[in-house]
Amino acid sequence: MAKFIAVSSGKGGVGKTTTAINLGTAFSQFGRNVVVVDANLTTPNVNIHLGAPKVSTTLNDVLRGNKHITQAVYEHESGLRVIPASVSLEALKKVDVDRIKDVLLDLEHFYDLVVLDSSAGLGKESVISLQSADEVIIITNPELPAVTDALKAIKTAEKHKATVLGIVVSRVRGDRYEMSIPNVEAILEYPVIASIPEHEHVRESLHMKHPVVYTHPKSHVSKAYKKLAAKILGEIYEEGPVLVPESFFKKLVKGLFGVK
Repeated sequence: MAKFIAVSSGKGGVGKTTTAINLGTAFSQFGRNVVVVDANLTTPNVNIHLGAPKVSTTLNDVLRGNKHITQAVYEHESGLRVIPASVSLEALKKVDVDRIKDVLLDLEHFYDLVVLDSSAGLGKESVISLQSADEVIIITNPELPAVTDALKAIKTAEKHKATVLGIVVSRVRGDRYEMSIPNVEAILEYPVIASIPEHEHVRESLHMKHPVVYTHPKSHVSKAYKKLAAKILGEIYEEGPVLVPESFFKKLVKGLFGVK
């Protein structure tokens, strides 16, 4: 039976999708069978981050009842499996958002972990992700507006009986203008389970259309994501040799985005 983990935030631009992708990649490096689902139907970003803005089958097709969810699974070069949502506004038509929880249940016998990249904010899509998850991670930045929005996200999660694992503070520069971790914890009343540094390797990996855990495995930011994965899994993180997974262009013409 899969565990469903929602990666949520009170606002956009705080590093939610980056965290979902890299956490999923780190889970797979710990030997878990994992898939990342882009549950942000309005402004999806997973496939854009991974260099495939258009794919043949998306979560939208599944929600319209045209495809089974296992037909929307793609494997990235890093070894990460994802279920993308469509970037097309037309693809939002006739999509039954209320079916998300039901179609996700069809994944529970195929994976150990299902990571949901939820919609930012407190709208219906975000709430459905919270309701679909066993556990929730809240992403924020060390600035008061982002932390205030994270508090709203936490209250929404609690309202819907979601278990909040903790807070991930992303894009940490370590300058004197940032809120301290103790202050973030005091406001949000949950522990900060990871502090992700702001680093050019993240921007470089985004340019390369890969998770930073894959492109820069020994980077401080990659180690932070892997330590977070280990903490969630209840394992001890030890830096060892980097295993490079096989290319995902195994069954398709080179240049296409992944395969089931």
